Amino acid sequence: MHFVKAKGILTPTSMNIYRGCQHGCIYCDARSHCYQMQHDFEDIEVKANTLELLEDALRRKRKPCMIGTGAMGDPYIPLERELRIMRGALELIDRYGFGIALQTKSCDVLRDMDVLRRINEKTKAVVQMTMTCWDDALCRIVEPNVSVTSQRFEALKRFRDAGIPTVVWLCPLLPFINDTEENLTGILGMCAEAEVKGVVCFGMGLTLRSGNREYYYAQLDRYFPGLKEEYIRRYGDSYEVPSVRSRELTALFHQICEETGMMHDNGQIFQYMHAFESKAQTSLFD
Repeated sequence: MHFVKAKGILTPTSMNIYRGCQHGCIYCDARSHCYQMQHDFEDIEVKANTLELLEDALRRKRKPCMIGTGAMGDPYIPLERELRIMRGALELIDRYGFGIALQTKSCDVLRDMDVLRRINEKTKAVVQMTMTCWDDALCRIVEPNVSVTSQRFEALKRFRDAGIPTVVWLCPLLPFINDTEENLTGILGMCAEAEVKGVVCFGMGLTLRSGNREYYYAQLDRYFPGLKEEYIRRYGDSYEVPSVRSRELTALFHQICEETGMMHDNGQIFQYMHAFESKAQTSLFD
């Protein structure tokens, strides 16, 4: 871990407190060289002046909006338990009347349930949870240092019971690993039971580029011997790595979401998450 003094925190309505990650997911795109990280991925860069910058940015905004976080770095990596920067950011977002749409793989987000409920009472707090493996044993291989799927499922249900809306990211589905009908139906069954608003899916497969490809292949050699050679033979150096079952799995995905009433159009889901809503009650005498 090392601290830096950042020049800004919102770009323009999203923030990333940490750079790098401790979760160890074998497929992580954030390892890609194109992001020009100047330190080891596991040596977390912490923006020490996050709260000062955030308060200044929120104070300057002309009207409240949704604030996003977690797209490029999970705000609930284990370091957050000690540093509590995300907790402080949520308290500022609550104080200034903004909404939040956060993305994480960690059940540590439950720690901040109280602040999220306060935000959601006034506007909207959306918790996005990534789910890739229905089976916990496979999850521990693919995402080794983070809450397993069954724990994330329990978290989703707790947010449901608290009236806090949730969205699930169903990605990536790794060819020859978790791109199965059993895995897809298992995850979507959990989503339906937890009454998630929508399920984001960018196709059945993953993306690989310089940086994350090498790390991913090393993990394939470690956990799935021989599979790297199949990837190289089938996909070469392609950025897009689609499942051979992509067509049938995509059709099944949309069918199940439609039947269970979950949003499954990415544009519609993002529109929902970006739309600021005010729940303040108007006086009868206004």
